[in-house]
Amino acid sequence: MQQLFNAVQSACSKATWSRGVELVRSDAVSGERSSGSEIILRVATRQALIAPLVTLYPEDEEWECTCRGQEDPCEHVAAAVIALRQARKAGLDLPRPAAAAGRIRYAFTATGARSIAFEREVVGPDGAIEPLVHSLKTLAAGRVAGPRIAATALDMTLERALPGERGGVLPAAVLARVVDVLADCEDVTFEGRPVHVSADRLLPSVRVVDAPGGVRVYMDADRSVTRAFENGLALCGDTLRAIGDPRLSGREREDLHRGRFFADADLAELVTELLPTLEDRVRVERITERLPTTTRSEKPRVLLGVERDGDQLSLLPTLVYGSPPCARIDAGRLVHLRGAIPLRDEPAERAALSQLESALGLVVGRRVNLSGQDAIEMAGRLRSWRGEVAGDALAQFAPLGQLEPHLSIEGDGFDLSFRLEQESGGQARAGSRGRVSASAVVAAWRAGSDWVSTGSQGFARLPADWLARFGDRVADLLAARAEDGSLPTCALPDLGRLCEDLEAPPPPGLERLRPLLHDFVGIPRVALPADLRGELRSYQRAGVDWLQFLREARLGALLADDMGLGKTLQAICVLTPRSLVVAPTSLLHNWAEELERFRPGLRVQIFHGPRRQLEPDIDVVLTSYAILRIDNALLGAERWSTLVLDEAQNIKNAESQSAQAAFALPADFRIALTGTPVENRLEELWSQLHFLNPGLLGGRSDFEQRYARPIGEADAGAAERLRERIRPFVLRRLKRDVAPELPPRTDVVLHCELDESERAVYDAVRAAGVAAAVAQLRAGGGVMAALEVLLRLRQAACHPSLVPGQHADQSTKLALLAERIEQAAADGHRALVFSQWTALLDLVEPVLRGISIEFERLDGSTRDRAGVVRRFSDENGPPVMLVSLKAGGTGLNLTAADHVFLLDPWWNPAVEDQAADRAHRIGQTRPVVIHRLVARNTVEEGILALHARKRALSEAALGAEGTGEGLTREDLLALLDQ
Repeated sequence: MQQLFNAVQSACSKATWSRGVELVRSDAVSGERSSGSEIILRVATRQALIAPLVTLYPEDEEWECTCRGQEDPCEHVAAAVIALRQARKAGLDLPRPAAAAGRIRYAFTATGARSIAFEREVVGPDGAIEPLVHSLKTLAAGRVAGPRIAATALDMTLERALPGERGGVLPAAVLARVVDVLADCEDVTFEGRPVHVSADRLLPSVRVVDAPGGVRVYMDADRSVTRAFENGLALCGDTLRAIGDPRLSGREREDLHRGRFFADADLAELVTELLPTLEDRVRVERITERLPTTTRSEKPRVLLGVERDGDQLSLLPTLVYGSPPCARIDAGRLVHLRGAIPLRDEPAERAALSQLESALGLVVGRRVNLSGQDAIEMAGRLRSWRGEVAGDALAQFAPLGQLEPHLSIEGDGFDLSFRLEQESGGQARAGSRGRVSASAVVAAWRAGSDWVSTGSQGFARLPADWLARFGDRVADLLAARAEDGSLPTCALPDLGRLCEDLEAPPPPGLERLRPLLHDFVGIPRVALPADLRGELRSYQRAGVDWLQFLREARLGALLADDMGLGKTLQAICVLTPRSLVVAPTSLLHNWAEELERFRPGLRVQIFHGPRRQLEPDIDVVLTSYAILRIDNALLGAERWSTLVLDEAQNIKNAESQSAQAAFALPADFRIALTGTPVENRLEELWSQLHFLNPGLLGGRSDFEQRYARPIGEADAGAAERLRERIRPFVLRRLKRDVAPELPPRTDVVLHCELDESERAVYDAVRAAGVAAAVAQLRAGGGVMAALEVLLRLRQAACHPSLVPGQHADQSTKLALLAERIEQAAADGHRALVFSQWTALLDLVEPVLRGISIEFERLDGSTRDRAGVVRRFSDENGPPVMLVSLKAGGTGLNLTAADHVFLLDPWWNPAVEDQAADRAHRIGQTRPVVIHRLVARNTVEEGILALHARKRALSEAALGAEGTGEGLTREDLLALLDQ
C-alpha cells in the first residue's frame, strides 16, 4: 500500500496533490468494494455532477479513474489513495465518508387516463425513498437544500434527456428518449415492481398465411403486449418498451390492415421485394409452406462490368450470387434473377466488398469513369485481377508509344497531325493507323491528360515537351480555323510564328504581312488624300500608314492611342467614298466639323433624327449607336468601303444589340477607335477584335478559358501570348511617348475631414445597410444591395443633401473646392469640375456664386454643347466649367482649362482619365493639375486603393497603362467590410 501511495504522490503535480487532499478533508471519498487485486473507491462532492470511480491496483502500482481528465494521475486518484491510506491506518478496509450519499432510481406508474407517469426517486443510505424534485445541477451548485447524491453517468445522461421536464406524464417523444437511456439500468420499477427496459421499439407484426391459390399478407398487433399507454409506452410482460414507428406509407398501412393477396405466380415478387423491405421495419411471421425455394449453396461475388464511354473507361461493379448470376444486391436489397432464391450471406458480402475496395478502390453499385493515365493504369490492374470482368473494353486501353507532330502548309492553311512512331517496347510502327488529329491532342493536353485515344487500338502518350512549347499556339490556330478548315488572314501571323519556330516553310500569304510581325518596321509610306487640310505629326503619319496597310491586307485595325492624340484625324485620312462612321450621339457634330476642317472634299451626311433618310451620293455617313441598332437592316443592306466605330468600347458587351448590329455590317475595311479598349473585363477586348477580325481570338468561351481567366489569375505567359497575337492589329501610343512637348500632368489628392454633422449622416448610412449587404455578399447573394449601400456611402462622403431624407446647407468637400477654385482663378487658371451626379453639380452652383466665380455647365440636358464649349474656351470666358462625368467624359477638347477637379472618385480609373484628358491633350500649353477630392475615413479612400489594381488587366493585355477588372464581389467586400 505504501509503495502505491508513493507512486501516486511522485506522479502527481503539487497542485493536483493539493486538490486531492482537499477532497479527502471534505469527506468526498467512500469505498465501494475491495478484492485481492483491485480496490474501487468513489469520489463524490456536492459541486460535482458525477462521482468518478477510482480503481487502484496495489500489486501493479497502477490506477484508473472514470473522470477521463487530461491529468494522470488526477485529483480523484490522489484523494482515493490518501483516503485509503488513512483508513488502513485506522484499521478499516475501506474509507467511509462522514455523510453517505444516496442513489437514484426510476419509477413508472399508471395514471387513470391510460397514460404512464415517470418520476426520479432518491434511495437514501438507510433505504428511505423520497422524490427527486430538483435537477442534479441545482443540487450540485448548492442553490437548494436536498439529499446528497452519488450520481452516475447514466443519471446525467437521463437528466439531459429531460430538458425542461422534471417528471409526471411526459410526451411520447420524451418518453422514447427516457427508455433509450434506461435500457441498461437495473434500478427501474413499474407500480413498485422491478421491471426491465428495452430500447427495441415495439412494432406491429406482419403475418404471411396460406390462402386459396396463394398467400395472404396482413398486419397484426404484437401479441406480447399486456398493457399499452397513450403516451407511447407499452408493458410487455415485465419489460417496458417504447411504441415505435413502423415507417409504413399510407398505402402500405391500408393494404396490410385489409390484407394483401399474392397469387402463386407472384410469390417471387413477395419474397424478393415486399418481405425484405418489411423485415427492415416490422416483425414478419411466415406461417406458410408456399413461398419459393431458397438455396444456401450460392456465395456472393463481385462481377465487374467494363465498357468504353468515349475516351473513358467506365467501370460498374455489382455484387451477385451464382454463376451465371441468379440474384444481385441492389442498394442493400436482393433482386432475384433466376432459379432458386439465394439466402444472403452478409459477412461474405462484406468481405467481397472490402476486398474490392482494397484491391481496386471501387464500390459496388457506383459507376466510375476514368480517363487518361488513370484509365490505362486501371486496365493494367484489371488484367491481373482475380475477379470476373465482363466486357472487352480493356484491350482498347492498352498503352502505346508516344505521338510525334507533323506539320504541313497547304496554301495559306495548315494541316497538323500526330502520328504514333513506335510501340511502347521500342519497335517502329508506321502508316496512318496511329494518326491522331491535332484537335484531339490539344483537347487532351488542355484537359491535363498525358494520353490520347488512337481509336480502338489503345492510347498514345502525348508529346509533353513539344506541347509545352507550342500547344498554346496550336490551340489558337485551331480556335481561329473555320468549320471548312480555312484559316482567316488575321491568323497568318500566328501560323508564321509557329512555322518559324518549327523551321517549316511559312504560308505564302504571310510575306505581304511581314511588317506586322516586326513592330511595323517596313510598312510602306502611303500618299495622303489630296483634299487633306492640315499637318500630321510623325506618329499620326505612321498611324495612317499602318491603317492603310491593314486595309490593303483586308484586316481590321484597333487604333487605341491614348486620349487626345488625334485618333479621329488618323481615321479621317483613310476614309474613302461610301464610308460609315458610328459614334456616340454627342460626337456626331464633332465628327462633321472635323471632316469639314480636314477633308472638305468629302460629302458628309449625319444620318440621325426622326426624318432621316440614307442619301445615295454621300461619301461619309455619320450615325449613332442607337440608330445602328434601330436601322441595322437598312445600314446592312449595302457594303461599306470603310466602317469606323468611334469610342468602340460601346460594343464591349458582345451580347448587346449594338455589338450584334456592328458584327453584322458588311465592310471592306473596319476600324475601331478607343482610348480605353479594356474598361472592365478582357472579354471587352475580345468583342472589339471579333468585330475587326472574326476568328482571331476564337470563340468567346474559348477566349475566356485560355486567356481571360488565366490573365485574371496573373498568368504572365497567357498575357504575353495575347499581346503577341493582337500586336499586329492594335496600335496604342501614349502621350508621354509621342508628345514629349505636352506639358506635364500632376495628380494630387485633396483630403478633407467630415465635420460632426456630416460624420453622423455617413455613420448612419453605414450602420443602416453595410452589415446586411456584407452578409449577403459572403453568402453568395446578389450584389445589388451592396451597390446601393456603396452609392449612399459615396454620396454621404460628398454632401449630406445627396442622401435621401437629409438636408444640409454646406459640405466640407464643397468648402474645400471653393477655396481651391478661388485661389486658382485669382492666379489666372481655369478649371473643369467633374461629378457623376448632376445633383452634386446643382449644389456646387450656389457655392461658386457665393464667391463671385462665373461658370458654364455641361450635362446630359445641355442642348447647345458646342456653344457651351466655345464660350468656355474663349480667352475671356468664365474660369470654371461644371461637367457631368457621363456627358463630358469623352469627345471634348477643353485645353483652355489647366486644372481638373474630380469631386467623387470612381472605381474605374479609365473613366477619371477620360475626364482628365479633356484638358491634358494635344494643344495644351500649360501644366495640368488633376485634383481628386477625397473625404478621410470613408469609402472614397478604399476606391483610391482599387485604382492601382484596376490598371493591371489592360496593361497585361496591351502592354500599356490602362484599366483593370470591374467592380467584383471581392472589391465590394473590400470597400464595405472595413
